[in-house]
Amino acid sequence: MKVALFLPCFVDQLQPQVGVDTVKVLRRIGCDVVYPEDQTCCGQPGFNTGQWNAARPCAERFVQVFRSYEWIVCPSGSCTSMVRTHYPELLKASRWKDDAVALGKRMFELSQFLVQVARVTDLGAEFRHTVTYHPSCHATRELGIYEEPIALLNKVAGLELREMPNANECCGFGGMFATKFGMVSAAMGDVKVGNVEATGAEYVTAVDPSCLMHLDGVLRFKDRRPKAIHIASILASGAAAR
Repeated sequence: MKVALFLPCFVDQLQPQVGVDTVKVLRRIGCDVVYPEDQTCCGQPGFNTGQWNAARPCAERFVQVFRSYEWIVCPSGSCTSMVRTHYPELLKASRWKDDAVALGKRMFELSQFLVQVARVTDLGAEFRHTVTYHPSCHATRELGIYEEPIALLNKVAGLELREMPNANECCGFGGMFATKFGMVSAAMGDVKVGNVEATGAEYVTAVDPSCLMHLDGVLRFKDRRPKAIHIASILASGAAAR
């Protein structure tokens, strides 16, 4: 399969290794991965703050850049949801509306693509650590991603997956929510990190780099033991990756 890779702003600017590991995983299952260099932000920050006139050109550009590809894969639930769930509304008066709807059906978050489209759960990965999983809000509530990451993690050699208490609670990031309501966001992050620590796991993983960035900030600020790691980096690890 030929797959076009869309990298969210957080990955491009702050977590480039997630992008590298996503490519490793996709190539491992035989995908021909291309990176359209004309891609920019999907427009989610503007959309979420009500600045739809600012978000719309980003969305239209996204559709023009990716509309010719058979599959589009993104290592982020929130950005995938933006395209699949919100573009039809954002672009309802645009000439690109029909293309946006069609494109949304071919765009997948990484774990969802691996399990639902490629029909793969065992990637030959090895990660000999204890891990707990944070189900991010956009991935679960808007994309319905529940079992896919768990199925993939359960096939990683040496990985011990530990269930997190109150796992479905928001981590507190919420995009612009974290900047508008910093104290509330930090408090929610602290509660989530406490639940991570309750598992005794060495790592917390998720499919959303933004959530992991938030949790990593709380963990580092309070010098706590667990580390945040994107699921792509776990799936790309081990003997099969070298």
